[in-house]
Formats: sequence, structure tokens, C-alpha cells
Amino acid sequence: MADTLKPRPVYRNIHVTQIVGYRLPPAGIVSILHRISGVVMFLLLPFVMWMFDASVTSEISYDGFASAFSAGIGFVPGWFLKLVALALIWAYLLHFIAGLRHLWMDATHSVSKQQGHHSAVFTLASSLLLTVLLGAKLFGLY
Repeated sequence: MADTLKPRPVYRNIHVTQIVGYRLPPAGIVSILHRISGVVMFLLLPFVMWMFDASVTSEISYDGFASAFSAGIGFVPGWFLKLVALALIWAYLLHFIAGLRHLWMDATHSVSKQQGHHSAVFTLASSLLLTVLLGAKLFGLY
């Protein structure tokens, strides 16, 4: 009877040369992006503080803040500031939705492979859709 059993697969850490061919499931992608988005938000915290300070200090500072996104600041063009703001929007939306996903999984105790797959795909799709919509608004498309 022992001779008819298939040998169990051996799972090992992948080597750096195998990263290109390795395919993560959506839940793994969301997990990695959740960490990346947290780092992006942390690194862009000075930019967020500048935006908040410039937008609420006075009407003159708000006008300067608003013009920075069209004319730029010093050698930094306005479109680059918009891209940084778009990265911040994406990071916040993905981190927020992935956090809600984790809270929902913790609260319902319903963790299955299929449910994790569907919730990860929803997290990726909804964060990208909302980022595209807010990015269109940021770049003046509507």
C-alpha cells in the first residue's frame, strides 16, 4: 500500500533567479502591495503635511498650493507633483481597502482559499478603479 502513494511535493524557498517565473496568487499580491502602500504613505508623509499646511493656513497659501499642481515648484514640474499625489491616492485606497478586507476576514472568521481569492481580486479591482477615477479628477479630465 505504501508503494502506491505519490510522493509529497517538497516546497522550498524560491531563488532570486526564479522570481520572474513565479506566479503569486491574488491574496499574495494584495499582501505585498499592502506593505508597499504603507511604506509609500510613510515616505510621503512630509508631502501630505505640506499639502495640509498649505491648504489651510490662509487663502494666499491655498492659491500657491493650487498653482503648484499646474505651474510646479522650483525645478519640480506640476505634472510630477500630480503623479506623486496620484501615488499617494493609490497607496491610501489600496491600504484602506486591504485593511477592511483583513478586518472583515477577522470578524467573520470565514477564511477559505476561494473567499481569499475573491476578496483579493475585489481589493485590487476596487482600489484601481477608484484610483483611476480620482486620478482623472486630479488631472482635470472632469
